[in-house]
Amino acid sequence: MPTQEMTRPRDADPEADPASTRSALERLLHAEPLPASRLAWAGALAVFALALALRLWGLGGIHELIFDETYYVKDGYTLVHHGVEMNWPDEPDEAFEAGQVDSYEDRGAYVVHPSVGKWVIGLGMLALGADDPWGWRISVAVLGALSVLMLARITRRLLRSTGLGLIAGGLLAIDGLHLAQSRTSLLDLVLMFFVLAAFGALLIDRDAFRRRLAAVTARAIDTGESLSVLGISGGLRPWRLAAGVLLGLACGVKWSGLYFLAVFGIMTVLWDWWARRRIREDRWLANGFFRDAVPAFFAMVGTAALTYLASWTGWFASDKGYYRHWAEENGHEGGNPVLNALRSLWHYHAQAYEFHVGLDSEHPYQASPVGWLLQIRPTNFYYRSYDFGEMGCQAEKCGAQILSVGNPLIWWLGTLAVLVTLLVGIIWRDGRAWAALSGIIGGYLPWLMYLDRTIFTFYAVVFEPWLILCLVYVMGLVIGPLRADPERRLAGTLFIGSVLALIVLVSAFFWPIWTGQVIDLEQWRWRMWLPSWP
Repeated sequence: MPTQEMTRPRDADPEADPASTRSALERLLHAEPLPASRLAWAGALAVFALALALRLWGLGGIHELIFDETYYVKDGYTLVHHGVEMNWPDEPDEAFEAGQVDSYEDRGAYVVHPSVGKWVIGLGMLALGADDPWGWRISVAVLGALSVLMLARITRRLLRSTGLGLIAGGLLAIDGLHLAQSRTSLLDLVLMFFVLAAFGALLIDRDAFRRRLAAVTARAIDTGESLSVLGISGGLRPWRLAAGVLLGLACGVKWSGLYFLAVFGIMTVLWDWWARRRIREDRWLANGFFRDAVPAFFAMVGTAALTYLASWTGWFASDKGYYRHWAEENGHEGGNPVLNALRSLWHYHAQAYEFHVGLDSEHPYQASPVGWLLQIRPTNFYYRSYDFGEMGCQAEKCGAQILSVGNPLIWWLGTLAVLVTLLVGIIWRDGRAWAALSGIIGGYLPWLMYLDRTIFTFYAVVFEPWLILCLVYVMGLVIGPLRADPERRLAGTLFIGSVLALIVLVSAFFWPIWTGQVIDLEQWRWRMWLPSWP
């Protein structure tokens, strides 16, 4: 077989020992790991503890199914007991809230979202009971807090800064959009959790591949050995497989997980191509295609597809699932039972897709995605008004609201940061910037194709971690690199510190309307910053 000599990267010293050569290559590839730090972990766990406390405080205070909990909580309950969503009689919420949780009918319900997110909600009820709001909401609250921890560690790895990682985690912990949804059992935060975990898995895979690339290249430079014309193998990549599983679970929450699968799949291959090109590997494009792109497709798309199919196990095993025997009832009786099950599932998906693309009914809180980043029309999850003396009201009129609106400073500055990050990514060709933008591309841009559909601002929680990544990335640019002039870094640090302090104060101000606290109606009005919010 023909062989080729590895071209020596510009930054590698052929006279150096293999360890120092590998270290130089890792720096070249941005793959040199940050030193393990107890302080970094302590900070991340402190941010996680804060997030968990904010999400668990008074979690069961509202003993009602609020907003779309009316669908997902009851579906989650029947899923963990029957494997499928069961149909409920008319107006079942009052009985369910009173603890009569078994009033569902003996037939499957027609639902238009897959089951993984509802399984997550149902598992919380298995643990704490279905007759208590803690059971309804605990699973999503815990995933919300864990996503804060993940973002802190992901940001540290991507931007190579413990401080920026803690800032990112802290911002997500105190933002109202994420907080309100962590305290409410909807599907979008569960979707966000899985796609963020997949992004983190791909980051770990990226760094592991680059370290392997550096080691093989350093050895080739040191020994003068030839490499196969096929190039360096990516090796076994378990974190890429893990990302495929996580993205399959994301698709099993909502089909919009498919956009993340596509964007992240392209991103991980581009990372590999960049690394091969950076060390000046001959035929890096072809090698990257056969060694990286093709295996990545099967590792991620194939694994995601199998995971998604497995998430329908309860439906396959049940005789009560909606459309479960559609094939037998429509010309395929006596056919292969496995093929009939797949035909029935395909028909179910076709019907659900038709529902989604045709959904255009009016809703008072529907919002065009054009205004999501600026939180122009947030979604009201819950509102009650009280007179003096009711529920502790100490004014003539009081209100209690859960408004799924983000901290305005985080979202308005974050929108500006997205634009800056885009410009930096284009001008400086900084891969970190494009990684920070990847979740925006996968989680936000596709919704611009559905401007006529009935959609809501709270969907934005799915890409919020990447908006915060962009914001923190720009904060890092303002502070400056370690080698920058100390006075310049001090000025940048003081400025960013002032911005962060103001963000914390705004979050404290908005806390009552994120958590359903009873407040004076005048105080409530002070928190309606835009006329489109009430």
